[in-house]
Amino acid sequence: MVSIKICNGTSCYLKGAYNVLQYFQHEIEARGLHDRINLTGSFCLGNCEHGVSVEIDGKIYSVAPETAHKFFEETVMPLVK
Repeated sequence: MVSIKICNGTSCYLKGAYNVLQYFQHEIEARGLHDRINLTGSFCLGNCEHGVSVEIDGKIYSVAPETAHKFFEETVMPLVK
């Protein structure tokens, strides 16, 4: 199972963390990936200058709401196939 944490600390929240989380939730639901992806929120991941911070299996990425689709397709989906 792939573990994804999305920071919802102040800096990431202001940069669109809610939108990234909503997009990921929608894609997981639409693709039936509940049994393959564990999506959670997290407080601070320590990457405030580069947020929205997304941690996947211990590695931290920076994802903007406008790049969430590309990130999900190119980074998340290969991990669950």
